[in-house]
Amino acid sequence: MIQSKMNINFEDISQIIIGSAVLSVPIAFTEEAWKLGESLPLRNLILIIILSFLFISLYSYQGIFQGNIRYRRATYLFRVFIDYFITCLVVAVVLYALNRFPLLTKTVIALKRMIIISFPASMGAVVVDSFDKE
Repeated sequence: MIQSKMNINFEDISQIIIGSAVLSVPIAFTEEAWKLGESLPLRNLILIIILSFLFISLYSYQGIFQGNIRYRRATYLFRVFIDYFITCLVVAVVLYALNRFPLLTKTVIALKRMIIISFPASMGAVVVDSFDKE
């Protein structure tokens, strides 16, 4: 049985940050994304989160792991979650820099905006993260 370590290095983190920033920055500057964060219902947000994880999972499966996760499922799942988590952090920082992340005063709106913008940003993150892998 092949053993695989669940590790992530500086190169991986920087690729995820750059990939998520590439797609989050232009969207974070749009008033439409801000307003959508105020009005989108919870069920739609849940669907966006599911789609984000689905797309990250599918791309990681083929692009990073080349369809071979048989003995690396824990590593595969770790990569999917860490990609989404770092993407959310990048989006939160970008929104905060634009004064559009009112986490302490309007927490629900802040989190909704982060989820909405993290959807496309996570695609950029996983694509750039796949460079020079496996």
